[in-house]
Amino acid sequence: MRRGLDHVVHLVRDLDAAGEIYDLLGFTVGSRNRHPWGTENRIVQTPGFFIELLQIVDPEQVPPDQPRSDGDDFFSFGAFNKRFLERHGEGLSMLVLEGSDPVAEKAAFDAAGFGGFETFDFARTARRADGQEVEVGFSLAFARDPEAPDFGAFTCAQKLPENFWSADMQRHSNQVSAVAGVVLVAEVPSRHQAFLETLSGGQVQRALNEWFVGQTPRGSIDVMTPGLFTERYGVPAPGTGELRLAAVRFHTRGAPELRRSLAARRMVEEAIAGIIVVPPRAALGATLVFELTPA
Repeated sequence: MRRGLDHVVHLVRDLDAAGEIYDLLGFTVGSRNRHPWGTENRIVQTPGFFIELLQIVDPEQVPPDQPRSDGDDFFSFGAFNKRFLERHGEGLSMLVLEGSDPVAEKAAFDAAGFGGFETFDFARTARRADGQEVEVGFSLAFARDPEAPDFGAFTCAQKLPENFWSADMQRHSNQVSAVAGVVLVAEVPSRHQAFLETLSGGQVQRALNEWFVGQTPRGSIDVMTPGLFTERYGVPAPGTGELRLAAVRFHTRGAPELRRSLAARRMVEEAIAGIIVVPPRAALGATLVFELTPA
């Protein structure tokens, strides 16, 4: 089954500062939410997709990974992001695909050699745009690429989607209407083709020797070499050649106005024609790309 993009994790050191940056970029940013494992988040929604701004607020509460010799390992979301921050700093740390059946998804990951983790269910309290507190819940199935141990990926199935998704939170002054895709970088993209096909449930095909593309029901997954990424977007690629999540692409009707606004704040890469690129130096280690919505 083909799976659409669900969300990405943007790991930051200061959640309020990150919220201010996304607000300057014209996004509506949700309030703080607390996890029981030492992290807090704020959510930026588009239809069916969101950015999870994440901060580790209490490292002492982060549970360790638990490798097991007699069964599936326990994957610690908090521990993964804590290590990522120590090794790589702020930036896009995890890619999440839309889930529907975590048991079946885990079985598919295991059969392909990309699994070996327990599924994970949890719930938390969320605050809606009108201030009402509601419960949201999620079921996760984790995947790992043996070629890329620092690349985090899982599927996420919503238990109470009516409590999570909010039309009010999807109205943005930058006129972003949808996610266009995500961009990954790797020194040898072909090494990760099988993993990304298993994760997404669809084909990831060669566009060029240095560039593979997979179309999902919600946005594309592009994986390209760091050099091609820099040539295309005019900004440095993260990492040193290992598989990394480098950029999120958005559709917007307000590209010209957004460019003028961000240029005045020196938050945009002026050298790129036809798109707006907010570089990692302005977006806490992430690259955010805004593209004019197709007619």
